[in-house]
Amino acid sequence: MTGSLPHIIGRLRPGGAKRPANGFDQRLLAPMMLGSALNPVNSSIISVSLVPIGAAFGAPPSQTAWLISALYLATSIGQPVVGRLIDLFGPRRLFLTGTALTGIAGIVGMLAPGLGVLIAARVLLGFGTCAGYPAAMYLIRSEARRTGQESPAGILTVLAVTTQTISVIGPSLGGLLIGIGGWRATLAVNIPLAMAGLYLGVRRLPATPTSRRDDGRHPVSDLDLPGMGLFSVALVCLLLFLMNPGRGDWYLLVLVAAAAAGFTWRELRARQPFIDVRVLGGNLPLLATYVRALLCYVVTYAFLYGYTQWTEEGRGLSASQAGLVQLPLFAVAIVVSTLTGRHRAVRGKLLVGAVGQIAACGLLLLLDADSSVWMLLAVVIVLGIPQGLNSLALQNSVYHQADAERMGSSAGLLRTFGYLGAIIASAANGAFFGQRVGTAGLHHLAWFMFAISALFFVMTVLDRSLGRIGAPRTNDTPAGTEPQHTDR
Repeated sequence: MTGSLPHIIGRLRPGGAKRPANGFDQRLLAPMMLGSALNPVNSSIISVSLVPIGAAFGAPPSQTAWLISALYLATSIGQPVVGRLIDLFGPRRLFLTGTALTGIAGIVGMLAPGLGVLIAARVLLGFGTCAGYPAAMYLIRSEARRTGQESPAGILTVLAVTTQTISVIGPSLGGLLIGIGGWRATLAVNIPLAMAGLYLGVRRLPATPTSRRDDGRHPVSDLDLPGMGLFSVALVCLLLFLMNPGRGDWYLLVLVAAAAAGFTWRELRARQPFIDVRVLGGNLPLLATYVRALLCYVVTYAFLYGYTQWTEEGRGLSASQAGLVQLPLFAVAIVVSTLTGRHRAVRGKLLVGAVGQIAACGLLLLLDADSSVWMLLAVVIVLGIPQGLNSLALQNSVYHQADAERMGSSAGLLRTFGYLGAIIASAANGAFFGQRVGTAGLHHLAWFMFAISALFFVMTVLDRSLGRIGAPRTNDTPAGTEPQHTDR
């Protein structure tokens, strides 16, 4: 696929047109892009809403941090679960259900009378936005099978650019909405987005007929409900501990270990496991990608929430001004993704991305309450480079490393590890800032981010399997059927 993002969107065929015999069905792009954007917009828009929400309900940063953690807690569990359901039943039903939940969450959040109800709305948003990204990755892989050709690199680039764009313009959009209708408008925006998603999903996503397996059993019999339950228990306990690590909460780690042991025992014996731990355990490159995603997003979200709050409280900018400061990040990330998106190799992208994060952390240490606006902009410009490289490289890694039959759940797990990173970032923000978002706390946060970025860099340097992603295929390897596990 060639052309810029606007050009691609402009070429979308109207609903009802026949699917092309050859080449990626471009009608799928609009619902794929919108569905993938629902979670990032709600992840990023809250960054400028935390201060006005805290003022409205008299809540300190340690309490409003739950608005971030609640979304990621729900999404971390929901992404791989919904991804597995998409693997079994196709994307359409799950996409429509999740989009409808997103609209309902928008209504609940807009009318929330207190912080508790608002947190509940964010949980509902987390579950509602689970389907978009796994559905998109499933469709990319299924189109490759249908056409017998590898999906163009431009498709994965469009998906990554969409996510990055929404993540970065979210604070600016949030500042604009707050200026127009207060913080409640940042929840209400989900209503029109959900309506558009439902329309596109109905019109353009292919229906997947419910069929019985060769042995006569219904596909629902393949659902590993005990495995999903144990996975959820282990993840909830882990995330609750990470949100508020303290001496009185060590019992949560015991519950994590017990649930994880039960989950492993179950998955090794299940006929159709929720997560095939034998395959996953033998796919070391994919596991390394998940760990890199966690490290990468710790830094990304610590910056997104910590830096944005500091520009409001520590530097004295308004919510609208704090959002505008993030705009150069959007521009740089889009340019970098567009220029590098057609190159399938990921190792160089990850190395440059890690160095960019380290450099941005160093710049944070130079900031104080009197820093010029130009210095604030310099920080986000530098961070725009890894923003444009890392998420695209991680997404491409999973696409080439994961089992094609489990693309939905594998893509969901990528997001789960990313959200684990986001929750760690949220906990770090609460720990370093405490009751007030000041410059000293920002500097402590910057050192923490620096250490995480350095570990990300070392992991990338040592992972030789990354060099095989994007390498030329042999002539006897059909497109779309390249080996998925490089280091069994």
